[in-house]
Amino acid sequence: MNMHEYQAKEILRQHGVSVPVGYPARSATEAEFAMLRLPTDTAVVKAQIHAGGRGKAGGVKLVQSLDECRVAAESLLGKALVTPQTDSKGKVVQRLYIEETASIDKEFYLALLLDRATPAVTVVASRQGGMDIEEVAARTPDQIIKVPIDCNIGLKDFYLHRLSITLGLQGTVHESQFQTLLRQLYSVFFKYDLSLLEINPLAISGDRLIVLDSKITTDDNAAYRQSDLRSLRDFAEEDPRELEAAKFGLSYICLEGNIGCLVNGAGLAMATMDIVKHYGGQPSNFLDMGGGASAEQIKQAVRIVLQDQSVQAILINIFGGIVRCDIVANGLITTVKELGCTVPIVVRLEGTNVHAASDMLQQSGLSFILAKDMADGAQKVVEAARNT
Repeated sequence: MNMHEYQAKEILRQHGVSVPVGYPARSATEAEFAMLRLPTDTAVVKAQIHAGGRGKAGGVKLVQSLDECRVAAESLLGKALVTPQTDSKGKVVQRLYIEETASIDKEFYLALLLDRATPAVTVVASRQGGMDIEEVAARTPDQIIKVPIDCNIGLKDFYLHRLSITLGLQGTVHESQFQTLLRQLYSVFFKYDLSLLEINPLAISGDRLIVLDSKITTDDNAAYRQSDLRSLRDFAEEDPRELEAAKFGLSYICLEGNIGCLVNGAGLAMATMDIVKHYGGQPSNFLDMGGGASAEQIKQAVRIVLQDQSVQAILINIFGGIVRCDIVANGLITTVKELGCTVPIVVRLEGTNVHAASDMLQQSGLSFILAKDMADGAQKVVEAARNT
């Protein structure tokens, strides 16, 4: 689950982290009232969407008066903000965060993330923070330092000293503040089962070290332990198809291609997307029906994929281990007849009762395109999409 900036900062504030004073707003009037409550005469109006790159996209505005605050709020609310982390349609701004301004002497980048390869909670830090951090990572990756923290021993002093040196804070008035901050962030990370806690920028403002922006992502696998966070979930920021798919036990992520993919098993789903791209196609989604996909799940999966108007062909790639291939075939036949699907469907089945399943599909009277293996299926679905 992703959190908005204002939600992330409230959690950090509750744990003693120094963050600027700010208030959320859902209308221009609320934005004005929020600005009146700030300790500064100027304010920053920030669009609240689940995507980074808001500043460069015009989603962060400095205002000098209440009138400017109202104008900025009206220019953002209800408008789609397109950033490098959204699709071409962007995300509609439904919330704002009105925050006090702060003088910035220096900006850093700091993040804690769950690195499953290590495995460890890894601290990522850089002396170069702010809006251009992606360019820093791409052009000068040596300026991005990664420090894995051994969870068996915790955040010991030698980690803190190393990171202080990394950011050039050793021996400065801000060193102790930074080390205290890192301890606080590390505690928050474990307390709330986070997968990402990003601070960008972490800023020096006079004699203070303050968090100017924050992003928090929780681990959905630990959601059952974090009932207090459920109210923070913003369903309006999530794709309605992804929410609907979850109701039927389907893992669905919308992409921007034109080839629908229905697969059982996350690894196979990823391999299917890779091979479709290898043969020149663009997947429109990731969809994992699970190892024991039922006829109802197959029906709902096809229906959800077809809600994407850009889909020009569908590849169904099923390994019949837990679920038998003939059950999958029967579910496909029923689904296509019921939905009246006219989009070409390429089917690759392998596993239990695969021959019986192939016979059922061929004798159904429907125009299924059968594939002998993954490569064959990928080539056929790419060709079908081009010819649609």
